[in-house]
Amino acid sequence: MRFTIKREEFLKGLSVASRAVANKVAVAVLANLKIELNENGLFITGSNYDLTIKTQVPYRFNGVEIIRNFKEGATLINAKLITEIARKMESEEITLDVIDSTIATISDNRSEYKLNCVRPEEYPDLDLEASGTKLTLTKADFDSLVSQTAFAASLKEQRPILTAMNLEANNGLLTATATDSARMARKEIRIPDEIHFVANVPAKMMVEVDHLLEGVESLDVAFSDKKALFSLGRTVVASRLIAGDYPNTKNIVPRVTNYTLEVNASDLIKAIDRANILSMDRENVVDLSMSEDGVEISAKSQQVGSAVERLDVFKFIGQDLRVSFNSEFVVAAVKALNSEDVTFAFVGEMKPFVVKNASDDSVVQIVTPVRTY
Repeated sequence: MRFTIKREEFLKGLSVASRAVANKVAVAVLANLKIELNENGLFITGSNYDLTIKTQVPYRFNGVEIIRNFKEGATLINAKLITEIARKMESEEITLDVIDSTIATISDNRSEYKLNCVRPEEYPDLDLEASGTKLTLTKADFDSLVSQTAFAASLKEQRPILTAMNLEANNGLLTATATDSARMARKEIRIPDEIHFVANVPAKMMVEVDHLLEGVESLDVAFSDKKALFSLGRTVVASRLIAGDYPNTKNIVPRVTNYTLEVNASDLIKAIDRANILSMDRENVVDLSMSEDGVEISAKSQQVGSAVERLDVFKFIGQDLRVSFNSEFVVAAVKALNSEDVTFAFVGEMKPFVVKNASDDSVVQIVTPVRTY
């Protein structure tokens, strides 16, 4: 195999596929990228089994020649090394030449590298066929699903199902839900009525796909029993699904609340951020005190002291109430709403409370208070 390619386009393809290559691999061959040139262009594949990314670099794009002086073939090259080499070379073009299937020469007009490479037959067979239930989502809809829910998924592997984003399609709605058992985020978007499926996709995989949407207006998604496949432009992403039943979160949102607080989102975040400086003893726990006369956010440290922030603009309905919560959870929930004002709805001091945008019923956030006594 041999080709000369525009460095910028080659680096872009390498960087995309490398997102699927883990820092530590259980199978040595998966430290490599599969680089294959055929009649349709250059295809670069990276995988860690849980996530696979295959992206294409065409011979020509918008009338500009990208790949020239080529001979078809395939090889496996260490992902980290070839990506770094392509990143640090300064010429407009790079030439890659594979010699006897064991040595890859990467060169430009001033640098030359010789890397050991592996025969392509040693790369595992990967299922990148779209099967199962299929639908098309706009970039805006997919981004809202991910950005407004994925942050609430667990980062701990003790309960793998909580690291997933639960996607459920039914009755013309696609509902995305994420929870780590201390908070929950849920987002709904409209889809065709005939589409029905349930899938638990790793939240971090959904975030990876979201990062790849630049320059793409829509993506095709296919869900089968064991995988989710995302086709976006010249890139295909396959993610394994997480087995098991997702926790029943349908009844977590309280139907009746006794207290309501409306505040400016930016003012609230800034106040929490300042008070949070002194919450070091309590792992980012701050107190929210509410009455018709005033709203205060406070934090204290036995070692350092205390802080109180007062909100000037608010609307509170209900009896006096004090709630303690993890400030990071509330700030993340407020930011995910992406609205100028936010509404908090409380049942009681120690009951999970709702954080929402009063003008957008498609998204809701739930946070569990923290007991401080």
